[in-house]
Amino acid sequence: MALDEKALIADMTAWRRDLHRHPEFGFEEKRTSAFVARKLREFGLDEVVEGVGGTGVVGTLRRGSGNRAVALRADMDALRITEQGSRDHISQTPGVMHACGHDGHTAMLLGAARMLAADGGFDGTVRFVFQPAEEWGKGALAMLDDGLMSRFPFDEIYGLHNMPGLPVGHFETRPGPLMSAEDNFEIVLEGLGGHAARPHVGREVLVAACAVVTNLQTIAARRLNPADVAVVSVTELITDGTRNALPGHARILGDARSFRPEVSAEIERQMHIIAEGTALAYNCTASVAYSREFVPLVNDADATAAALAAASSVFEPHAINGKGELVTASEDFARFLDHVPGCFAYIGNGEASAPLHNPRFDFNDAALIHGASFHAAIVRHRLPMT
Repeated sequence: MALDEKALIADMTAWRRDLHRHPEFGFEEKRTSAFVARKLREFGLDEVVEGVGGTGVVGTLRRGSGNRAVALRADMDALRITEQGSRDHISQTPGVMHACGHDGHTAMLLGAARMLAADGGFDGTVRFVFQPAEEWGKGALAMLDDGLMSRFPFDEIYGLHNMPGLPVGHFETRPGPLMSAEDNFEIVLEGLGGHAARPHVGREVLVAACAVVTNLQTIAARRLNPADVAVVSVTELITDGTRNALPGHARILGDARSFRPEVSAEIERQMHIIAEGTALAYNCTASVAYSREFVPLVNDADATAAALAAASSVFEPHAINGKGELVTASEDFARFLDHVPGCFAYIGNGEASAPLHNPRFDFNDAALIHGASFHAAIVRHRLPMT
C-alpha cells in the first residue's frame, strides 16, 4: 500500500521543526543522531548503526536480489549563530541554530527512507548516510576514517542542499566542478611595538598589516589566469596594540576559494611572496600558515545525467537546470566523491528565503516533499526492478 503523501509531509514538517528547536554543533549531534536512528528503526530498515565517525548514523535497506548499492547523504550539524525571529520552532539552544538548513536535509532523507521502506520499487541496497560536522569540513572524513566504505560499501552517492533564491520546486546541478575548495590562511607579522607618540623608535606592524591586506587582493585580480575562478578573503586582523600603544604583533586570517589544485597552490605561493615582501618593506617579518580544509566538489558526468533523469519524475521540466552556475561555497560531500562517483544538487528554498548562515534563515517546509521524492526517485532510477 502506497504511503500517504499528506501524512508524510506532516510528519517531515514535525521532524524538521523538532530538529530546528534542538540544534547541535558538529560532533555534538547526540540528540539528533538518536532521533534519526530511532526513526530509521521505526521504518523497519534492515540495519541501523550509530556512532559512525563520532555521531554519524548509517541505515541500510535491502530489497530484491540486486548486488549494487546507492548511498544517499544528509548533514545534521548546526552553526554557532544566535537565531533571530519569532517563529514557534525557534532554537532552544543559546548561540546555536540551523542556519544552513541541515534540519531540512535530515528530515528529507528520513522521509525518503520511510517512502522506500514502505513502497520499495528498487532492487538492491540503499545506504542512508547521516553525516556530522559538515560545516567545518571534518564529518565526511571522520566517517570515511571510521571505515564507511568497507563497513557499508556503495557504488555511488547522491546529496542535496537547499538554495535560497531558487524557487521551491526547482532543481539545479551541473556535471564537473560545482563547488569550490576552501583553504584557510594565517599570516603573522612581527615587529617592535612602542609608544603611539614615537613610531620612529619601533617597527610597528599595523600599517604593514594593512598593506598586506590590500596587496592580497592582487592575487585574484592580477596574479592568476582570469579564466580561473578564485576568491581571496581576509576575515580578521588582530593586533596586540591599544589606544596609545603601537602593535608589534599582528595576525591576518582569512580563506581562499578555487576549483583546481593548481590554482590553490598558486594562491599559496603568491601569498608567501606578498606577505614576506610587504613586511620587509616595512622593516618587519611575516610568516604564512596555509591549510586546505575542503576539496573541490566535482560531480561525475554519468551520475549527474542520472540525477537529472530522476529529477524529471519529480520536478516540472521548466524547473530543472542541468547547467547550474559554479558556487564558491564549499561542501565536504566532495570527500565522498574521491571514493565513488556521485552527484550533488540544489533544491529551491524560495525566492524570499534569508541567505544561508543568516540568523533569520529557516528551511522552507514546502521543499521537504521535493527533496524526499528526489532521493527516492534516484534510488529507483539507479536500482531498477528487473
